Amino acid sequence: MLFNSIEFLFFLPLVFILYWFICNKKLLLQNSLLLISGYVFYGWWDWRFLFLLFISTVIDFFFGALIEKSAKRKKLFLWLSIINNLGILGCFKYYDFFADSAHNILESFGLHFSPVLLNIVLPVGISFYTFHGMSYVFDIYRGKVKPTDNFINYAVFVCFFPLLVAGPIERANHLLPQIVKKRIFEYGQAVLGLRLILWGLFKKIVIADSLAPVVNEIFENTSSQSSTSLVLGATFFAFQIYGDFSGYTDIARGTARLFGIELLVNFRFPYFSRDIAEFWRRWHISLSSWFRDYLYIPIGGSKKGLLISIRNTFLIFIVSGFWHGANWTFLSWGFLHALFFLPLLIFRKNRIYTGPIATGTFLANVKEIAQILTTFLLVCFAWIFFRTASITEAFQYIGGFASHHLWSGNELHQITAYMPLLILFLFYIEWRSRNSQIETFFDSIKSRIVRYGFYIFIVFIILMYGTFEKTAFIYFQF
Repeated sequence: MLFNSIEFLFFLPLVFILYWFICNKKLLLQNSLLLISGYVFYGWWDWRFLFLLFISTVIDFFFGALIEKSAKRKKLFLWLSIINNLGILGCFKYYDFFADSAHNILESFGLHFSPVLLNIVLPVGISFYTFHGMSYVFDIYRGKVKPTDNFINYAVFVCFFPLLVAGPIERANHLLPQIVKKRIFEYGQAVLGLRLILWGLFKKIVIADSLAPVVNEIFENTSSQSSTSLVLGATFFAFQIYGDFSGYTDIARGTARLFGIELLVNFRFPYFSRDIAEFWRRWHISLSSWFRDYLYIPIGGSKKGLLISIRNTFLIFIVSGFWHGANWTFLSWGFLHALFFLPLLIFRKNRIYTGPIATGTFLANVKEIAQILTTFLLVCFAWIFFRTASITEAFQYIGGFASHHLWSGNELHQITAYMPLLILFLFYIEWRSRNSQIETFFDSIKSRIVRYGFYIFIVFIILMYGTFEKTAFIYFQF
């Protein structure tokens, strides 16, 4: 089910009413409703994959219990859990990639090899809910959490419907305690939730979905575009994927708050970053922190010398790229970010910008503006590999910057008159909120009349300029 669909428009109020007015007497009823809602929400896409979701949930629930009970064999049970999780993920997401890559490599040496390809439809959100379960098992192994003996509670942790298919990737020590305790309706939290939903819909329906046709046209017809159009396409894709993914996260966090649950923050205005290191502290935070805690630190992190730190950094970025999809383009995207990160690591500059930007003033200084623009250009360049279907297409796109004519006259037809203004509106509001969270921006409007007028204004923009086709979120494919 899509957040931006008619079905969800009826689904959410129905679950909300049942949750607070029918099931509010008992925690078990509330959690059972959330579990059923998660399976309905997921099964709306394809009910056949509910079985896979259930099996993945059962595996980690039981392995978590076994790790806790058996001190001598807990490492064995941990590895069995990892093998099961990665086996499921590998079968559905990566098998065809490895088989096809092996075929191409062997063919280049004159060896004939015809692999059997599975051609299985990738289950929506499999990377997200697999990582949910793995973090639970890892944290039990490390002694950070105790396993729950209530399967319903654990199953809600895995398939809580707001985060089920595109995150944020939750941690057991953050979400489970909220699931196992009684929740009371709080009006203030519900208001914050509705603000997040409204802003998320604006970013998805108005920004991301309005840019999508322009981006698709440019990336699918690279050879006929001018250099200016190619630059425009890469820039617009940066805005599109941000509006799409962070918009999903805002809606997910807002929806969760309606049910008395707080999800992890996944974005902190990443395009205001002053270097690549800061960008990754602000972009898809739940994934980058997951890799930091469960892969980077266990293999040595930055504690064993510069060469080991460089090795670990490249490994993390490449694995992060591979997490996004079984394609050399995603690996290249991760590799590029590792290269961008490398000078900061070598000169120990990767932890400079951990605090707010432009504190005590509305405008950033010249140095900060130059840093933000430079970082944004690097990110846009890497997005080309993320967006194209193959490495060849990526290099053709980049080659077009220099080999194509600078201007064709069609650029003005590719940009609707209102789109630059809407992007400026987006970044004006987010710049105002840059050192906190977007929901607090509305609190800065002291007049209730003005504040409600602003809500109405955003609704008006959504209705006037939004795209109301059932467009899936980009990160559903991961």
